[in-house]
Amino acid sequence: MTQNVIIAITILFVVTAFTNVLATLKTMLISKKIMNPVYILVFVDAIIFAAVVSKVTSSQGINFTIAYALGKTLGTFIGDKIEGRLALGILEVDVFLNNKDTMITVAEELRAEGYTVNNYLARGNNGDRRYKVEVVIKRKEFRTLEKILDDCGVNNPTLKVKDLSRVEGKITSTKVKTT
Repeated sequence: MTQNVIIAITILFVVTAFTNVLATLKTMLISKKIMNPVYILVFVDAIIFAAVVSKVTSSQGINFTIAYALGKTLGTFIGDKIEGRLALGILEVDVFLNNKDTMITVAEELRAEGYTVNNYLARGNNGDRRYKVEVVIKRKEFRTLEKILDDCGVNNPTLKVKDLSRVEGKITSTKVKTT
């Protein structure tokens, strides 16, 4: 393998990884209905894809195909990490607890952080009393909720997590209190 082939394979690998990062971000933005950046991402991705496919199909040997496949794999990994850091979206989280005092403590801690919280008496699987804490949070603040639960001594709670497309009215979906 010549130095030019090695450079071409390396460039193909990096470019393919980059386009897969773009594709992951595009999918994330479409799912959150944030469309304006998607058009630019699709345009850039299409141009790069056409050039990459042309290079892979015109090359001899399996080296370019393997570089393409590895680039797609790395791009998916990086795209997932970026998506996790951005954590766009709003969640409604229902926390189900067996103890009323714990439910009150959790609800008050969340309120102290500035979240809008509802709490209810509910019935569990066999009709047993359960207590539900309902909170709307930004997805990137889910770790804050987990920390509050941990600080309140709640370990491995039953959670129901739902994605919301939007929130209107007097619901606060983000932490108001600054630390």
